[in-house]
Formats: sequence, C-alpha cells, structure tokens
Amino acid sequence: MSGNTDYKAAKSVHDFTAKSIKDEDVPLSKYAGRVLLIVNVASKCGLTATNYKELNELHDQYNEKGLSILAFPCNQFNGQEPGGSDEICSFADRQKVKFDLFEKIDVNGDNAHPLWKYLKHKQGGVLGSFIKWNFTKFIVDKEGKVVERHGPNVDPSKLSSHIEKYL
Repeated sequence: MSGNTDYKAAKSVHDFTAKSIKDEDVPLSKYAGRVLLIVNVASKCGLTATNYKELNELHDQYNEKGLSILAFPCNQFNGQEPGGSDEICSFADRQKVKFDLFEKIDVNGDNAHPLWKYLKHKQGGVLGSFIKWNFTKFIVDKEGKVVERHGPNVDPSKLSSHIEKYL
C-alpha cells in the first residue's frame, strides 16, 4: 500500500510504505518478524542528545536479536527540525546514527503520515492521541501490531525490558 493507505483499514504497520531519508520507498513489510521502535525525532531539541545516543545503544544491543529502530524527523514542535534531508543526514552522520532514518513528515494534523495516524489510532495518549512532542516512541511487535506507546520523557534506555518482552 502507498503512503495514502487508509490507516483505519490497515491490519498492521506492515501495510504501510514510507520514504527513507534518501527518498526511496520502503515497504514496512520488510520489517515483518522484527520488533520495531518507531520514534519521531528532531535534531535541535533539548532531548536530542540523550535520545540519539540511547537509540544507538538500543540498536547495538538488540539489532541482531531482532529489533529495528525507525526514526521519522518532524518539524511540528517549535521548529526543531527545520532542515531538509541533506541537513538531517549530515546531523545524523555526526551523531553516528545506526538506526533507519526516514524522510521528514508531519505526525499530527490532516497532513500527518498515514503510518503515524495508524500508530496514534492504535495507541492513544493519556491526554488525547495526538503526538505532544519530539521523541514519542511506539513499540510494534513482530506481527506489526502496535503494543506500547511511551512519551518523550521516557528515555530509550528505559525501554529495554519493554522491548525484550516482544523479541
């Protein structure tokens, strides 16, 4: 299915396609059988240093055991991801990012990426389903079902025991 997938009709995240930061279509079905940590990222946020470092550490710890981390840059929170793909890539290179980076998207509003509409639909937040800030994290099981949602205040290092439940 394309980026225009009807998120309410989708059976799992594997029904979606997203564009990589290199502008390639990535069918998320390629991640079938892997646990996913899907997160909206920004390079100029106060939470960036900790999150990028700890997402890399989670990648190192669990990638070979079946975890993939999918990061989606987003500029909807105080303009903290203002650059285009080239700038985001050079920032990611400086951070030595090892996880999978996708093109910059909206996570809220009418123009939100269908994948993110689906994630919010399946795991609403405490104060409504909208994404409140950078580094909101969704855990998806091997079947592509959204099983957990964690707010920006939960550092990636705190998710180890949650991820291990699904590996």
